[in-house]
Amino acid sequence: QVQLVESGGGLVQAGGSLRLSCAASKRTVSSYSMGWFRQAPEKEREFVAAITWSGGNTYYADSVKGRFTISRDTAKNTVDLRMHSLKPEDTAVYYCVADRSPNLYTDYPSWDYWGQGTQVTVSS
Repeated sequence: QVQLVESGGGLVQAGGSLRLSCAASKRTVSSYSMGWFRQAPEKEREFVAAITWSGGNTYYADSVKGRFTISRDTAKNTVDLRMHSLKPEDTAVYYCVADRSPNLYTDYPSWDYWGQGTQVTVSS
């Protein structure tokens, strides 16, 4: 069973930065595709970014491209999401996800494993 634990959320002003981290059980990061989704109040769960198990490919939602960076550390078995130039519309609960598929899906049902989420709040 894969377990994912997010950390690093918090309150930040617009234009600021945050780094989210996801600690995974076993050797998940080196053998699973990993990603991040987010969900704002009364909105659908939304794809943010993903990285393949090899680390060779990444994919971003248009809304975060150029501002967010996903990366992985296989030695620590963690996946990070570095967020810059944050906007109030980035406010959401951010979830770390993992899946055995080598494909980077943007629909949330395609991801098998989910963390509990971490709150990110961007004030204007």
